[in-house]
Amino acid sequence: MERAAGQLSLFDSRGAPAGFTVRQSARARRLTVRVYPGGRVEVTAPAGARPRAVEQFVARHRAWIEARVLELSTRPAPATEPLPSELELPAVGQRWLIEYRPARRAGFRVVAGQRLQVRADPAQPAAARRALRAWLGAEARRALEPWLARLSAEHGLGYRRLQLRRQRTRWGSCSRSGTISLNLCLLFQPPAVVRYLLLHELCHTRHLNHSARFWRLVESLEPGCRALDRELTRGWRHVPGWVYG
Repeated sequence: MERAAGQLSLFDSRGAPAGFTVRQSARARRLTVRVYPGGRVEVTAPAGARPRAVEQFVARHRAWIEARVLELSTRPAPATEPLPSELELPAVGQRWLIEYRPARRAGFRVVAGQRLQVRADPAQPAAARRALRAWLGAEARRALEPWLARLSAEHGLGYRRLQLRRQRTRWGSCSRSGTISLNLCLLFQPPAVVRYLLLHELCHTRHLNHSARFWRLVESLEPGCRALDRELTRGWRHVPGWVYG
């Protein structure tokens, strides 16, 4: 079970950087930090981590954090970011060309090949972004569901059902009931990284923790899992702003 952000008393409230949160997770094995578009910083700490240990971790990575905050804070906010005319989906090796058509009701249509037609009121870019997100959800279902099923059958790691979500803090999860949840934004990651995350969640159907036994199973299926896990931690930089705004 994960506790609310800010559970740890990491900073004096007068000195805490804006948008900086600390989240304790029973599933975390080590301290990690992520910087999200807009400059929000989140530190994930294992349950029972001491504030002093978190402070030292942040101090060691402060230069990297500040550089990432500067980089991501200067990106356009989702509401002002121009609508894309093309999109790359590295996970499935696709490049989509996008055209926008005026319409009173927002929606999308795949024309031919990898050409996407987005229909929306030109005066309402938010409607076009909603249509793009609907299309992304459909593509994620079409690509990730059979991919997960193949890996499940190949390695004898069964699951109950699949959920696809547009999440800001997780790439995937697995519940006690065997439901695997995947982030739509996996489509913006390299294929090897996506395969690792799918295997990671399938291994949770056998070990619902991050114990040594869990990681031995993951490494037996993907020897390069540690490097891929680090790459996935940095994968948010590939996600365009319109996905969340």
